[in-house]
Amino acid sequence: MLKQLLPILAAAALWGGAGLSRCAGADSKDTGDLIAWLLEDGRDMRAIPFSEVLAATTGKKIIPIDPESDRAWLGRLGKVLDQMLADLNDPSQGIHKAGRINEASRFIEDQLRLELNQQSGWKCMVPSTAKGDEQRSGYPDLRLVLENGDVVYLDPKLYEKDSRNSTLRTFYYEPKTTTGKIHDDARHLLVAIRHNGKTGADLRLLGWELVDVSRICVRLKAEFQASNHDMYRKDNVVAGGTPKP
Repeated sequence: MLKQLLPILAAAALWGGAGLSRCAGADSKDTGDLIAWLLEDGRDMRAIPFSEVLAATTGKKIIPIDPESDRAWLGRLGKVLDQMLADLNDPSQGIHKAGRINEASRFIEDQLRLELNQQSGWKCMVPSTAKGDEQRSGYPDLRLVLENGDVVYLDPKLYEKDSRNSTLRTFYYEPKTTTGKIHDDARHLLVAIRHNGKTGADLRLLGWELVDVSRICVRLKAEFQASNHDMYRKDNVVAGGTPKP
């Protein structure tokens, strides 16, 4: 499976960079082979271990969580999360002024980083890209360095209390060569925050869970897309008009 997936991931990493003028940059034979591969009958693009996807696109390994050897720092992280939820449930916090639940995620990331950096020997920051720039968007959101130098990537996720079994897409990863943020063999954790489904003063964060990303399997959705900038270029337009007064 991984060997079959590599052409797709490599293409995604290369095409995910700077925009191409017109349709330059892709060999027609390679494009044809790629499309044929995607359309091949019986192609199984489900249940792909995310650890394999990451290894293929970044060359880095996801280190699985060991409940015994990782017990100490996981315990410390759990206490930080307990305190973070208590702090954010205070009605005076900015998270209660967020108009939409999606806007609350930024407050959780900022508060988590703040409280992790208060832990002795720990350092938490927004991961840098290959160019050395901090980047908020994209997986993962935070890079935690433990006192022994081990790296743990953290990605907070909000979900409504009754949506735990939803089949809607809530995790995605777009491989890119220049703006990728994973540069270490490391542990990866989703920090799942359960909330009551309300916003503003009525929002309550109800609990947290840590999900070992090394155990997650993902699906690949083949999608060809273009922006308005791509479609409405002058050399694409063959006719036009405006209504008469």
